[in-house]
Amino acid sequence: MTRRFFTLDVFTETALAGNPLAVVLDSEGLGDARMQAIAAEFNLSETVFVFEPRNAINSASVRIFTPARELPFAGHPTVGTAALLAHVRSPDALAVEVLTIVLEERVGDVACVVEHRAGRALAAHFGLPKLPERLDYAPPSKAEIAAGVGLAPQDIGFDRHEPSLYSAGAPYLFIPVRSLQAIGRARPGAMSWAGKDGPAAYLYTKEVAEPGSAYHARMFGGGWGVAEDPATGSAAAAFAGVALAFDRPDDGDHRLIIEQGYEMGRPSLIGLGYTVEDGRLRSASIGGSAVIVSSGALDL
Repeated sequence: MTRRFFTLDVFTETALAGNPLAVVLDSEGLGDARMQAIAAEFNLSETVFVFEPRNAINSASVRIFTPARELPFAGHPTVGTAALLAHVRSPDALAVEVLTIVLEERVGDVACVVEHRAGRALAAHFGLPKLPERLDYAPPSKAEIAAGVGLAPQDIGFDRHEPSLYSAGAPYLFIPVRSLQAIGRARPGAMSWAGKDGPAAYLYTKEVAEPGSAYHARMFGGGWGVAEDPATGSAAAAFAGVALAFDRPDDGDHRLIIEQGYEMGRPSLIGLGYTVEDGRLRSASIGGSAVIVSSGALDL
């Protein structure tokens, strides 16, 4: 059977930057093992498989795979798939209005708003289907964390920020790093916490490369089959919980840009918006740009 696929670069305005993504359309009939094998063949951070929706009111049902495992939710696959489906299915409508694409993911239904911008890449943003929650077990010690990511214990932590564990659909160990220079020295090693179902390591610092960015980040996910990720939307989503806990923002609407992928030569900019009411997180959103890079067919 011939199945169409596209590749996109997500969280970037420019092709060959950001986080690459494969999206396989016409996925009916593919089983779990076959999808996992196709994702390993593409060998990108994530591959999305698009199916007919279970609820006819929605746009599509999707499954998201890294080269080594399935994820219940991920940010750049959501942004990229929504932008692609709007472009492929409704190009004329997209040219004159914003479109809402609702994707059925394992974490729940995700409504993504897609916008055409003349002379620029497509843009999409979505409200989180699940707000971040702090995981109910303690993070490893600073010494263990430092050894796992190739840093010294004194490199870990800044201001009020300490290592923490959060998930907004996928689990992460959030590792605050004292400087841009230190985060640039980090290397993934033997991370005892990072098994196939354990949290990936998300390193972040307030020192940034681009004016206007709030944080600079890196993600190591060897247990998921991703040695390093150029842009991690699901981690940015969970980062809303980190920001609330350690930055202690005032009530109101907040928006920040997280830059990632610079050490890989794949600069990415992820928009995180969140609203605080009575000191609690009430809503959050992730957004960014997506560029279609290639298209083809799988004879599978």
